[in-house]
Amino acid sequence: MSEDKKQQLETQLWNIANTLRGKMDADDFRDYILGFIFYKYLSEKMYTYANTILKPDKITYDEVEKHKDKKELLAAIKGEALDKLGYFLKPPELFSELARRGNADGKSKFILDDLAKVLTNIEQSTMGSESEEDFGNLFEDLDLASSKLGKTETDKNELIVKVLSHLEAIDFDLKNTESDVLGDAYEYLIGKFASGAGKKAGEFYTPQQVSSVLARLVTVGKTKLKSVYDPTCGSGSLLLRVAKEVKEVSAFFGQESNPTTYNLCRMNMIMHDVHYKKFDIKNEDTLERPQHFDMRFEAIVANPPFSADWSASPLHMSNDRFAPYGRLAPKGTADFAFVQHMIHQLADNGTMACVLPHGVLFRGGAEGHIREYLIKEKNYLDAVIGLPANIFYGTSIPTCILVLKKKRENNKDVLFIDASQHFEKVKTQNVLRSEDIIKIINAYKTRSNEDKYSHVAPLNEISDNDYNLNIPRYVDTFEEEETVNLKTISKELKNFEKEIQTTDATIAAYCRELGIDTPF
Repeated sequence: MSEDKKQQLETQLWNIANTLRGKMDADDFRDYILGFIFYKYLSEKMYTYANTILKPDKITYDEVEKHKDKKELLAAIKGEALDKLGYFLKPPELFSELARRGNADGKSKFILDDLAKVLTNIEQSTMGSESEEDFGNLFEDLDLASSKLGKTETDKNELIVKVLSHLEAIDFDLKNTESDVLGDAYEYLIGKFASGAGKKAGEFYTPQQVSSVLARLVTVGKTKLKSVYDPTCGSGSLLLRVAKEVKEVSAFFGQESNPTTYNLCRMNMIMHDVHYKKFDIKNEDTLERPQHFDMRFEAIVANPPFSADWSASPLHMSNDRFAPYGRLAPKGTADFAFVQHMIHQLADNGTMACVLPHGVLFRGGAEGHIREYLIKEKNYLDAVIGLPANIFYGTSIPTCILVLKKKRENNKDVLFIDASQHFEKVKTQNVLRSEDIIKIINAYKTRSNEDKYSHVAPLNEISDNDYNLNIPRYVDTFEEEETVNLKTISKELKNFEKEIQTTDATIAAYCRELGIDTPF
């Protein structure tokens, strides 16, 4: 599919999303529209796969309902579909069938009850199978009885039928296996919702240009990855971005504490045609209840919630993630707790890159202690990259990327990059351009000194700075101001004074003509 057709699909889907706009807030209509797109995707995959199975019998999935061997055929198709796709839909449960019934004879027919049953049946079809956890409660945020859809059942039904009918008219082009157009369009919608979600956006979405930087950093020199992990995976955009930078990722792992966002992540994985056996996403608090504790990952990417609260319970001091450091991250700023967690999960041959607030570079106390341990005792820190302010949804604070490795090729220095002034302002957001991203990655690969941009700091230089990583200590961005000629300034001030006197005289003359007092 051409770029024009891709943009056309994105526009069509966004226009349909706006059918629900005005009826509810952004979070709610996001969940409905993405859920319905996901349902259509599952239906089309099911229909195509069933027809492939039935091809030797010279029948289509539409014809199974009237076939004399209906039960046997459905049982056989279900068995194969659960293994291949991870779920099962009967012919009457397909999206196209619901959309047709809802708009039969050009009139809106009541389908809400049937639709609710179908969404439940998709989840229940996986019970007892290997994919049960991956599909469980996926549609729990699609409350078809919600008053947000309309005051009466008829109002709700008409709105849903309208949305389904619009979606049914769109070709998802799933037969085109050479591209991931629908997955990209789905990602586009998530990004659009994030841009309008304010502070909440950071809970589920990392801007694509930042995802690209993180993904490229952890894949330098690699064409395949055994595993990639995101401990605060949100909608899964970071995990999926890593897959675009290499030929193959064998397995995706993630953890997300928000149930709605957890559902969105699993949908996003499936929409990008990641097989259910290749991803393992958990719904739990990463710091308090890590779900992949004994596993180690080749690539780790993350955009943890900035300066989040956590328990900082003394019990954590007996946990392998935190015990070696001798200190816990402060209760009100969990940034380094996430770093410690990720280092614990990192494989010896792995690379991790995470976005954090600038404060992690210089704050003292427990954070200063942890920072010194990471550099002095473990020598894990590979690079510090300063990003522009105002590139994240919902916060304008400047941020940085820390790159860490357990076995570093360049273990006698740390690279500092100041990319904070390289961006484009788009409306109210600052955006990294493709050339800005390329510049960051090239600087990371070459580890060279560039005036006012990058500096390779020997470890003793960092030690001399008491392990303070504030970037201006290492990258000199000072710009000399133009020399001020005091004689010229003095002359200009005298001229201004003359102009003021002339203006005052003119105003005074007007005031005399009007018979009023002058204002000075």
